[in-house]
Parts: sequence; structure tokens; C-alpha cells
Amino acid sequence: MTAVFSRVDGHDLVLTLKELVKIDSVNPSLVPGGAGEAEIGAFVADFLDGIGLDVELCEVEKDRPNVVGVLRGKGSAPSLILNGHVDTVGVEGMVDPFDPRIDGNRLYGRGSADMKGGLASILHAVKAVVDSDVELSGDLIVASVVDEEYASLGTERLMDSFSADGAVVCEGTGLEIAIAHKGFVWLEVETHGKAAHGSRPEEGIDAIAKMGRLLVELDDFGVKTLSGRSHRLLGSPSLHASIISGGRELSTYPDLCRLKLERRTIPGEDVALVHSEILSILERLSEADSKFKAELRTIFSRGPFNVSIEEMIVRSLGRAIHKVTGREPKYIGSYGWLDSEIIQNAGVPTAIFGPGGVGMHSTNEYVYVDQVVEAAMVLSQLIVDFCCPSD
Repeated sequence: MTAVFSRVDGHDLVLTLKELVKIDSVNPSLVPGGAGEAEIGAFVADFLDGIGLDVELCEVEKDRPNVVGVLRGKGSAPSLILNGHVDTVGVEGMVDPFDPRIDGNRLYGRGSADMKGGLASILHAVKAVVDSDVELSGDLIVASVVDEEYASLGTERLMDSFSADGAVVCEGTGLEIAIAHKGFVWLEVETHGKAAHGSRPEEGIDAIAKMGRLLVELDDFGVKTLSGRSHRLLGSPSLHASIISGGRELSTYPDLCRLKLERRTIPGEDVALVHSEILSILERLSEADSKFKAELRTIFSRGPFNVSIEEMIVRSLGRAIHKVTGREPKYIGSYGWLDSEIIQNAGVPTAIFGPGGVGMHSTNEYVYVDQVVEAAMVLSQLIVDFCCPSD
């Protein structure tokens, strides 16, 4: 029997990718006035309906629908989720961001690498399976989700309604298998002073100066403590000051200074640890200086992700890569936080795999065309192997 991955039509796949890039799907929560995901959701829904999947639209927010297509299995084999987000970051500074351009092996445009290339790979992997007339035993769930670039409301809603025995988030990995990524915690610290005329230092307390002491301590904490922790694929956790504001006028002692921080976490670290470590720094500064007054709160957080290479989805994906390419995959860590953490926390073992690209979130974004095609081939083989394990 002809291998299912041979049914992937690279020419048609690239045409689909171009159509996806042409659609403005800038996340409106990230960029006020952004177009949102309604138009691209309709495109995905039409594609999945056209190849015979049962399609469901779930409006996560107004005019922002998740699109879920299900290819029903005929038996009780494992079920599989293929997940891809359709929203993008903004386009400020880009030239013709929605006019896909191919130069050699690169396809340029906003979202080409993050992650419409991966989404196109999913769509044509499923089409190849349908075209090959393979009868799956387990269900295949194709999830096109909104809002990954901001708060991941789409995948959160998805996992309220769907589950499976394994999942692949098809973000760019350069065709390797990512099995870990960092999490993050956003925090805010306020230092309190006392407003007074600039000529009366005995009456004022400088909240900005107090924050300066904290910044020195945080830098020291990063160098001496965080750098001593490490994950074999992700390196060390980190902490940086992101936004700072304070003060009223030049001749007034500032009574308030506000600092927003980002703490990147590795597996084994959680929000409670992050909060307690920074709180202990604040307490130490307060003990040393009775005029140091500060408050700490957590704004938002997402956890780190780690999956064993012994999980069935990881092993199946590795076998599919070998069948298609003849090579053994590398197991890597991914740079940023991804929806994989939400899916795995919902009880679905998850791997990350997709075509590589350059310039995500930058003004010069592109994806490697040959990797989009190869990713589709691998995913088509994975679908058959995972959802028909006895074949």
C-alpha cells in the first residue's frame, strides 16, 4: 500500500499557506483594533468541512471562534489532538505583512512561522489521510484555536470540552521534537514613600530610591541564585525588570514607584516558589530599613512544560519522523511558552513539532517551505500510526 505521507500535495499545501497568511488575524487583545480570528476561522472551517470532518465552531469571545474538526474513528484506538493557533501579533513596521512572498525556500509574511505554517501542515496532513481512504480506529481532533498570543483563552476553552490520548502542538521546532519549555510569572511591586517638597528632605521618603535598592537585590538574586539552577534542555530560569514608573514632579519626593517583573520558570518551579522568593527579598530590605515599604502581587502566570520521551505520543511522533525522513529526531527545549502546557495539564500527554522559521514577532518573518511540506508528511504518518496502532 502507498504510504499515506506520499499523498501530501506540496503545491496545494503552499497555496493553502499563502491563503492563511493573506488573512489578517492580528489578536485584538494584544493590539487594540486587531482584526481577530473570525475570517481565518471561517477559512479553516470550510477546509475541514470540505474534506469530510465534523466541524464545530465555539465562540470564545465575540467574533473569535475556535474551530474544531473531528474525523471519527471506527474503533477504540487512541485519539489524537493536533493543535494550532490562528492569531498573530501585530504588524507595526512590516511592509506588506499579508502579502505572502516566496524567495527560494522561504515564505514571508506575518504569521508564516508563528504559526500558519504549522496550521497548513496540519490541514494537509489530515487531507492526505482522508485522500488515502485509511480508516482510523481512534478519533482525530483538529483544533484551530484563538488567543494564543495573549492569554490562550482558545486552548483553555478547547480543553473544557475535548480530551484525547495524545496531542501535538504544531509550533515551529525545525522538525525536531520539543519536550520542554519554560513558564512565566508576571509580578508587580510597589514601593511606598512620602510626598514632600524637594527642599524638605527631612519630610520626604523617596519611593523610587527604595525601588532602586530592590532592583540591585533582584539583579544579585538572578546572578547568585537563579543561574545556579538549570534544566538540561532549557538552561537556567531568569528574572528581569520589564516596566517601571513613579514620581509626580521634579520638585516633589515620589510617594509611589511601581515595577513590573517577568520571572521565567523551569520545570520544578511554580508560582508559590517565585512569590515567596521575591517576598523574602522585600522582607529582608524592610528589616534593614524601617522606611522601606513594599507590596507584591502576582499579575498572571503560566507553568513550565515537560513531557517524558517514553510517552506514547512522543515515541509515535519519533517513529513517524523516522518513517518519513529516515533520520532519528532530536529532543529539544522550546524557547517560549506554548499551549502545550495547558493541554498536558488537562491530562493529555503532549509533544511539540512543526516546521521551522525565522523572525517570529519581528518585522521580517518567514517559514521554510520544505519544512512545512515535510511536517505535513510526518503528521499524516503520525495520525495513521497513533490512531491505528495495529496497522
